Amino acid sequence: MATLRTSDTTHKNLKELSILTGLPMQTVLDQAISAYQKDIFLEKLNEDFAALRANPKAWQEEQGERELWEQSLSDGLISPEWSDAG
Repeated sequence: MATLRTSDTTHKNLKELSILTGLPMQTVLDQAISAYQKDIFLEKLNEDFAALRANPKAWQEEQGERELWEQSLSDGLISPEWSDAG
């Protein structure tokens, strides 16, 4: 296991979260990093979609591709169970 230096404030926050959740500080840190990675991924994805929408030609192509995929929903196959959950 590697050692990680943190600020006193970060260590205090990790310790408090560990006490509140009953989880080891390592687990709290792992979960925090995982959540941060997801946030960054979604942020970048939103930026990419904004750039796509800002390009009228590219956005029109995207919409055309979505229409093609939507047609596959009526291909006569039985819908997966999860699609009925809504």
